[in-house]
Amino acid sequence: MLLELLLAVYMGCAGFVAAGLIGSAYQLVTDSPPSFQIPAHSIAGILGVVLVCVFAGPFIIMRNAIRGRRLEGRPVGWLVASSTIAGMWSLCSGVLVMHFALGLANSWS
Repeated sequence: MLLELLLAVYMGCAGFVAAGLIGSAYQLVTDSPPSFQIPAHSIAGILGVVLVCVFAGPFIIMRNAIRGRRLEGRPVGWLVASSTIAGMWSLCSGVLVMHFALGLANSWS
């Protein structure tokens, strides 16, 4: 039971790291923060936007939640709910990231 909990925490952390890296890389390339309303004008652009939103989603949610708490004075419950959603999303994306990383490592050995 404890092993599964530690593994879930590790996967969630991996998801948060992936979200932060992708969100920061997007902001570095485009000079604008990622959001869920990114315009796309081609099929490749739409695919890229979907991938950015899928993997940078926790980053976007937490940035908006912290910003809303500081600037708009949203209640703490809003921040807790946003953190829970971002945490579960990070767990799911962390599973995908770790599955990809382990598959890549096994293909080289």
